[in-house]
Parts: sequence; C-alpha cells; structure tokens
Amino acid sequence: MPSDKTICMMSIFFEKKLHLQKKNEYLNSLPMQIPLLNKNRIILLIVFILVIIPASSQNLEPRAYGNVPKNLNVIAIGYGFIDGNVLTDPSLPIANFIIRSHNIGLGYVHTFGLANKLARIQVTIPYVFVDGSIEDTYGGVKTGSRNGFGDAKIRFGFNLLGSPALETKDFKNFEQKTILGVSLVTSIPTGNYYGNKKMNIGANRWAFKPEIGISKRFRNLYAEFYTGVWFYTQNNDYFVKKELTQQPTFSFQAHASYYFKNKMWIGFNSNWFVGGRSIIDDISQDSQLDNWRVGGIFSTPITKNQSIKLQFHVGAFTNKGLSYDEVTLNYQYSFF
Repeated sequence: MPSDKTICMMSIFFEKKLHLQKKNEYLNSLPMQIPLLNKNRIILLIVFILVIIPASSQNLEPRAYGNVPKNLNVIAIGYGFIDGNVLTDPSLPIANFIIRSHNIGLGYVHTFGLANKLARIQVTIPYVFVDGSIEDTYGGVKTGSRNGFGDAKIRFGFNLLGSPALETKDFKNFEQKTILGVSLVTSIPTGNYYGNKKMNIGANRWAFKPEIGISKRFRNLYAEFYTGVWFYTQNNDYFVKKELTQQPTFSFQAHASYYFKNKMWIGFNSNWFVGGRSIIDDISQDSQLDNWRVGGIFSTPITKNQSIKLQFHVGAFTNKGLSYDEVTLNYQYSFF
C-alpha cells in the first residue's frame, strides 16, 4: 500500500548565493527528502506505491502501511495471468488443480483521518476467465472452464504510530521513519459458485484477516514485515451439500522496496503461509498448507498522476498445491 518517498529538486530563493549553493549540495546528498515536494510530485509518489489489485487471498502486498496524505483517491485496473497448480481458494481439498487463468481487477482506495491518524479503505473486485483440470479421487482427470466475478475484498487499514493524518500542504514537510499499523481484510462471497462443482471462482463463504504491519525507512530503501491470520466461515454447499470448515491460515510477508531518483522503484517480496487444514462433514482432510512464495515489482510513472506497475511471483516451496507462476500489470490514477 502507499508511502512517502521521492526526489524533488525545486528552485528555492535564498538571500545569499552561497547559502543557495550549500543548500543544493545538501539536498543532492539526501535524494529522498520530503520537505520540498509539491502537490503534483506527492500525487506521483503515491500512485507508485499503491497496490490494490490482489490476485489471490495470499497476495504479496508491499507498501500496505506506507504514509500518504489524507483525502487521497486512487483508481486502478489490472490484468493478471496465472499458470500452474493453484487453488481458487487456497484451502480447498482439491488435488492437482492445474489452471491457466486470466484475471481482470478493478480497485479503489481512499485515505482519511481517524483520531488524527492515517486510515484507508480499499475495495477490489476481480473478474476471472479460467480453464483447468482436476485430478479426482480415482486418479482420473476432469477438465472445465469458468468465468465470472470473483469474491470482492474490502480492506480497512489504520496506522497506529508514525503516520499522522496530514493535509497535502502539511504532508510535504513530513518524513516517515517507523510506522506501526493494523488492518482487517474481509473477503465477501460475491464470486461465481456452483454447489455441485469442485472448480469454482468464488469460495461461497466469508473470510476475515486481521493483520499487523511494520514499515521502516532507510533513506531510499523501505523494509516491511506483516503478519496476519485468515479466519473462515463455513461453506454449507460444498460439492453437493457437504459442509466445509477451515482451520485458520497464518500469513507472513516481508518486503524491501528501493526508490530511484527518476521516481521509478523496484521491490523484492516474500510470503509464507501455513495452516488451513480443511474439514469436510467432520472428517479432517490431508490439506495442511505450508507454502513460501517470492516475487518482484517494477513501477514507473507515465504522467504526473499516473503509473504502471509490473509484478511477478513464483512458488519457492510448496507442500499442497499453489505451485504456480503469476504475472500482473496494473495501471493506476490518483486524485484528491
């Protein structure tokens, strides 16, 4: 999610020429200073660091707790391609689910002040085109295709420490150090679902993930760590009226993002999640998750308040499914 890093070299008028020269030399030595940002550069910075088109419930999301001004709005549209062994819901007890999926996502973020702290609300709505094959319990393979809306997600985030809710004019004089934030992600069962099919886009149940995150700035580098837990409600219509329950899934993310003077940035991301054993009609399944994924991000501006971002991630280790490759391309536009 968003952050406050950029370089700005504006002309400042000083009474003495020598003072001006010394000031410029100092700014050149600190390329990420915030105090000289104008409104357009703040918009440009923010649009780089918003990540609002998650492709799955275990997505890697850098800058989720970064500091930005309040009353910011961001609209994004993204395309994602997935190829490999994956589950539409990472907890479902399905063996060898091989898919090729094309995903389109629409997202919106709004920031605001709450108790003088920065808060944000984020909404994402995916539409999915998927072809896949599933191995059944007898070793046979069934194929199929689906298309339709996926489960919508709403994320509410609140930065507890290190991130006051500032107007744009005040934000340009603020420099991030360490931020501590919390969030709650809610997955809403709006996705296309068939009770007599194992291959589905939607999960037909609610899910909630409380999370805590830390973001720390080291000049041009931002380091972040998040940890959270997914909790699931019961699906009472799993594969012909069976009852599917799900134990919690623990999620851990680590991110490192580096920003260049030309306002491009790159990032390295890692995600590990464990747990989530499924229970069908009171019978525990062999579906304990233990998965580690890694990936990277490249973002570049195209105008003052628009950017594009390319992201990829792959499976580094997996014990149950989710051994897939994913590439996403996002376009983002911000305004106050």
